[in-house]
Amino acid sequence: MSQVLTEAPRRLLVVDPCQECELLLPHLQASAWAVHSCGLADAGNAIFDVGLIRLRPTHLARPEALKELISQSGTEWIAVLNADALQDSEIGNFIGEWFFDYHTLPFDFGRLDIALGRALGMARLRGKVGSESRESDDHDLLGASRKICDLRRLLAKLAPTDAPVLIRGESGTGKELVAHTLHRLSRRAHEAFVVVNCGAIPEHLIQSELFGHEKGSFTGAHQRKLGRIELADRGTLFLDEIGDLPLELQANLLRFLQEMQIERVGNHRPISVNVRVLAATHVDLEEAVRRGRFREDLYYRLNVLQVQTTPLRERLEDIPCLADFFAQRYALEIGRRPRNFSRQARSAMLEHAWPGNVRELANRVRRGMVLADGKQIEAVDLGLTDGFSRHPALNTLEDYINRAEQQALSDALLRHADNMSRAALALGVSRPTLYRLLHKHQMR
Repeated sequence: MSQVLTEAPRRLLVVDPCQECELLLPHLQASAWAVHSCGLADAGNAIFDVGLIRLRPTHLARPEALKELISQSGTEWIAVLNADALQDSEIGNFIGEWFFDYHTLPFDFGRLDIALGRALGMARLRGKVGSESRESDDHDLLGASRKICDLRRLLAKLAPTDAPVLIRGESGTGKELVAHTLHRLSRRAHEAFVVVNCGAIPEHLIQSELFGHEKGSFTGAHQRKLGRIELADRGTLFLDEIGDLPLELQANLLRFLQEMQIERVGNHRPISVNVRVLAATHVDLEEAVRRGRFREDLYYRLNVLQVQTTPLRERLEDIPCLADFFAQRYALEIGRRPRNFSRQARSAMLEHAWPGNVRELANRVRRGMVLADGKQIEAVDLGLTDGFSRHPALNTLEDYINRAEQQALSDALLRHADNMSRAALALGVSRPTLYRLLHKHQMR
């Protein structure tokens, strides 16, 4: 390993160098480091393996720029500071969270060489991981599996048309992301993209939400309101969970699709609209038609073109780049340095069945970013190790029941974090019972 590293160029960036750093340059150059110096404002444009930052009070007073540099770069950073500064616990915590290592002045060349060598090795390992995911950075749909590549090609064909598209797949497989991609690649990309979650709007409001209403048309209608369909004029309307749309509203939606006209509640004057309709569902619409829960004519009107999303368990090779992407995103959200996944964590992710698909992966990575204590996210931080091995011994039947309830609640929340009603439905309990159990186990 050391032979490979010495043969490759060693790139070192020194940010805001001090006089001691300038004296260090001959030693670094003699050790085969290609050294470049610059200020913090210019450091974000450089690509280097390892970086030295002369940590100053101005950096710590307003650390946002420093955090952004460390988060966005693929560089391993070493802080350089005076030894007495470490007596401040806030500085110590900041360095421990955001830097690979630190070095106190004056420089000890031998100790610094060891720190630089370790940082270089980690930077090269991180670089291999990063190169796998960068290929997909230009796409909304991350991944390099055969199925995700086929999906991208299909969306590129369907996007330029104005025909309705029915997007099918399990919950959490990215149906809304597919809809966003179709809109982004279409001729309507610069117009509105309007989302309607048909399962989240109360039945007594969905008519008004879709078609709008006039002032005074019903109690509480204090002013005219444009409906979601009208707001999407010249753009794209995405009807999520179309299978949950009440039957009486299905007839109105069918009329709109046939005539491209709507009527606001309280006004019988037709309004013409030009909208491209995308619909998504995780239910079996053919079975819903047979049971009389979904209109057959509406089904055929929506199912002109069809897209099927793939469960995460059928494209496991995409998990590493997806996990790295979510780790980067949630690191910025919670204000922590992005963390790698340990070998055990990556193995656990590949062995997990992912019933909640990509949404579950995102939620577990967010949890891991919050709970991780070390430089890496471990399998236990993701909640992917044997739950019984991490808890005290169980003795009574009540202990086992409580543990089973906690595990069931945790799994349901990870899969349906954005919808408590679905979490309750998955557990087979009512929403009040779900809240009671969460309170009982002190879970949020």
